[in-house]
Amino acid sequence: MIMRFVRSWNPGRRGVLWATMAVLSTAATLFGLRWGRSAVAVGAPGFRDAVLESGIDFRMSFLPNEQGETFKANLYDHGCGLAVADYDGDGDDDVLFLNQLGPNALYRNKGDGAFDDVTDEAGPLAMNDRIKVAAAFGDYDNDDDQDLYITTTRGGNVLLENLGDGHFRDVTDEAGVALVAHSQTPAFFDFDNDGDLDLYVTNTAKWTTDDFDADAKYYVGLNHPDDLVRPRDFEHNVLYRNDGRGRFTDVTREARLEGKGWGGDVATFDYDDDGYLDLLVTNMFGMSQLYRNDGQGHFDDLTHQTLRRTSFGAIGCKAFDFDNDGRLDLFMADMHSDMWMDDPDPRKTQPYLPAKKYGYRYGPKPEVNPRWMEIETRFMEKNRLSNDELLFGNSLFRNDGDGRFEEVSDAAGMETFWPWGVAVGDFDGDGYEDVFLPSGMGFPFIYWPNCLMRNNGDGTFADVAEREGIEPPAAGLYLPEPIGGRQAARSSRCAAVGDFDGDGRLDLMVNNFNGPSYYFKNQFPPRHYVAFRLRGTKSNHDAIGAVVKLFIGPRVMVRQVHATGGYLSQSSKTLHFGLGDDERIDRAQIQWPSGTRQVIDSPAVDRLHEIVEQVIGP
Repeated sequence: MIMRFVRSWNPGRRGVLWATMAVLSTAATLFGLRWGRSAVAVGAPGFRDAVLESGIDFRMSFLPNEQGETFKANLYDHGCGLAVADYDGDGDDDVLFLNQLGPNALYRNKGDGAFDDVTDEAGPLAMNDRIKVAAAFGDYDNDDDQDLYITTTRGGNVLLENLGDGHFRDVTDEAGVALVAHSQTPAFFDFDNDGDLDLYVTNTAKWTTDDFDADAKYYVGLNHPDDLVRPRDFEHNVLYRNDGRGRFTDVTREARLEGKGWGGDVATFDYDDDGYLDLLVTNMFGMSQLYRNDGQGHFDDLTHQTLRRTSFGAIGCKAFDFDNDGRLDLFMADMHSDMWMDDPDPRKTQPYLPAKKYGYRYGPKPEVNPRWMEIETRFMEKNRLSNDELLFGNSLFRNDGDGRFEEVSDAAGMETFWPWGVAVGDFDGDGYEDVFLPSGMGFPFIYWPNCLMRNNGDGTFADVAEREGIEPPAAGLYLPEPIGGRQAARSSRCAAVGDFDGDGRLDLMVNNFNGPSYYFKNQFPPRHYVAFRLRGTKSNHDAIGAVVKLFIGPRVMVRQVHATGGYLSQSSKTLHFGLGDDERIDRAQIQWPSGTRQVIDSPAVDRLHEIVEQVIGP
């Protein structure tokens, strides 16, 4: 039997294995030492990169003068996102990839997990005249097709109305959502429960100069992290309220949702079960904010009372029930706390362990060198930050059910290195949701692998990326084209989840930095499952914010229809439950945003259920 340690290799600049190998008995046995992870038996991998056969030929292209030989530490290295939705209403999820230097690409799902590029025929989607960042599909006008909002870096955000015939038209100005900023995540959600989708947009800060490159159509970026984190340059997030007639109004100040700058990702979920969607906004350089929706059009920042400490450099976040107790928990991926190394090879910084949290922005350096403690202190004072409010690494908040959370990332084994996004799904169908973390930096840094965190069902996770076919990349660790005569490592930024081939198993789409995308097709052994596609009537038609709970004996599982989330990403709105060996469900309970509660007794397993909101009474 071939055995190996999970996450067994960590290749260096030449792509060699950074691991200890040994041969045991007469069998060919490979062992890789990776920070004490336990050995597991290797069978057929659970994922296979099927991008070459799928018809998806997208490549995200970076700005060479920002991230090539003249690498700059600014947000152009964050790359671009992707969004999943059934844009043509045929029942299959399609995929939109965003780009920097080049056009976006919309791929129509042919129903079997293969795709056609329909960008040109769909209308003004390519947007070659600006730097694209992220997108969100949402039926803002409740006409039962998927409209689209796209954010940019200082190029003007765009709202595209879906005309229902496979085409979009630009309605940005007439809808009142024109915004020029250093934008990140857009999120459609119904904050006032009036039955239509409102829009929230996170923004960062002025991290570009006023020097405009007319050829590449972008503003030249600043060149050092300490030039970026300046409070005077912070940009506010924006909340637009939908009037139900195709017009939006900026109600940010009234709602108290301006934020504290450097807004990144968004998680919308009702953490206190009062019937209104609350909001978690990650802050890339400081404390993230958990806002409680008071149901009267206002949000209160209750971060200190609920989370207490958050990740210093949070990028992506996701609300999901990792322990199957029927309550939505919260995970944040912290990339910026891993950006303090002087050398692009983190193995050269000692003492250092990638799976360990440190008490400072500069990792172990302040603990061993007084000079670095002085630098740390100056940085925190300059930017009005407090070590007592921050964690330096990923954070996993378990929902205690009393309006408070407990941070359990270390006990759960969820500290990783260089993570960007968060994609959640029960990939192996055992009833517990797993987590995929697109990771790495790319040129001029070394290759660093993505993480697939398998939920063990006991409150802990194990990284099984190599065992299950995520790592190493099928096309190799490095891009075929060198940069400045040096190898350029591949790296991932964003990921979205969906059952793209309709086989009851969740697949992964990944947008990579300056390289081709991945399409990880799920080939875990089939297990029982059930899926729900919801349509609101009194609620918004996308049913964003709706929660489905499954009851199987004493067990309860919960899934929510999310807006966007995970960092520059939007996964399928279809809710998927892995059931393991269970062949019967006692009941499914749907809590709609309108307040309607709908119960379905013994829904059939191994099928997708289309559910329309039942409205009783006036």
